[in-house]
Amino acid sequence: MYVTRDRALTAPAHDTAAVVAELRDRAEITDALHRFALGQDLKDRELFASAFAADAELDFRPAAAKWGAEPPLMSGRDTIVTTILAMFDGRVDTTHQVTNARIVVDGDTARLTALVEAQHLLIADPATHALLKNPYDVDLVRDGDRWVIRRLRIDNTWYTGEPAAIFG
Repeated sequence: MYVTRDRALTAPAHDTAAVVAELRDRAEITDALHRFALGQDLKDRELFASAFAADAELDFRPAAAKWGAEPPLMSGRDTIVTTILAMFDGRVDTTHQVTNARIVVDGDTARLTALVEAQHLLIADPATHALLKNPYDVDLVRDGDRWVIRRLRIDNTWYTGEPAAIFG
């Protein structure tokens, strides 16, 4: 499920071209998750949508189960973007920090593991918040020179605050 290899790069150190190509892929793979996070925080539909493949799936069910919620599996870029942004627009401010990225590249597919800390504040009542520490398990595909998320599974390690007030 999570990337647990004992090294970051698989390209042989003496093969400069392969190392550079792998580093580029890794930067673009990480950027897909950064576009996901910043797109939400800025409520930037175009940036947020750029993180996903057309047939993407977003599974927030494992995280939501921690506080008793049962959201649906979201399928398709348009559904994901519309659902997430509509849920927060004008109601919730968010900030996301992405860290501990681990990546495995296999041709035109990749897997990314990361920790994401996500702060959510109700705009009308900033004292009502939910701070989540979530492990992400992400499958990505190459899309030209960039990478996009095909499947994103969000779990939750811990939270503080009131997630039910934020997510419903």
